[in-house]
Amino acid sequence: MNKIKQILVSGSLAYDRIMDFPGFFKDHILPDKIHILNVSFSVNGVKENFGGTAGNIAYNLALLDEKPIILSCAGKGFDAYEKWLKRNKIDVSQIKKIKSRNTASANIIADQADNQITGFNPGALRIARGVFNKKLLTNSIAIIAPGNTADMEQYAKLYKKEKVKYIFDPGQSITSLSASVLKNSISGAWILIGNDYEISVIKKKTGWTCKALLDKVGMLIITKGAKGSEIYHQGKKIIIPPAKPKNTFDPTGAGDAYRAGLIKGLVNGWPIEKAGRLAGLVSVYTVEKYGTQTHRFNLKELEARYKSNFNESLFRL
Repeated sequence: MNKIKQILVSGSLAYDRIMDFPGFFKDHILPDKIHILNVSFSVNGVKENFGGTAGNIAYNLALLDEKPIILSCAGKGFDAYEKWLKRNKIDVSQIKKIKSRNTASANIIADQADNQITGFNPGALRIARGVFNKKLLTNSIAIIAPGNTADMEQYAKLYKKEKVKYIFDPGQSITSLSASVLKNSISGAWILIGNDYEISVIKKKTGWTCKALLDKVGMLIITKGAKGSEIYHQGKKIIIPPAKPKNTFDPTGAGDAYRAGLIKGLVNGWPIEKAGRLAGLVSVYTVEKYGTQTHRFNLKELEARYKSNFNESLFRL
């Protein structure tokens, strides 16, 4: 791989308002009454954090000593978030400001089994970020994370046309993307990534089998939470064992952290097995803290923890 100058991260920027429910949803939702569902959960307060797929991925990349460029839209109330991103040395020059709309917000209730119910107000994300300076594409790699669906479609076309390696990560936007857009965006991607449920939905929506997906992309990665991940590459299935978290305080944002760790390994030119192990390790840091951008680590700490988990050095091949 040529020396990478830029990592382009498109997706969402949002304020996460996380509410902790000290019980289990299953104890309050009757399966035979879902058609007339009307429930109320008393939560242990509300904590507002910086979030969104693009923000979370970029934050973790910054912790990994990379300088990502965010491609997204933000609206009113973004000042505090923007200052936070700048303080963490993240390039905000390509964030489009929509003054007539609020910055997106996600209102998340999580129960004690880590199940979540989310109400998402897209706000400024309803507006496409659109075209940007093509000079940014030189010696770049990109990730298309869930965000404005028009941008997701347009960027996949652009990256293919300009021969930019991109990771397609449709996630929670899968249901909003048509089957044809999904097919076109997946075809030619460097990597398709999703959890096991998301990949199942993609297969159902596109009508493609796992083999068909592998014919369309360079690599397929299926994350499985606490069970680790699977990487399908060059006819092989690679099992990536999970890293050990100190606790599982809040799973929100673990997937975004995984993607940042994966990108770091790929940018470094590491074998995919090692990049996958790093991805799994980075993901546990956010699980251990409440919120998606509240954890911190440095490369020395990461090296020590990687060695204790996988019995090998991180930065020596």
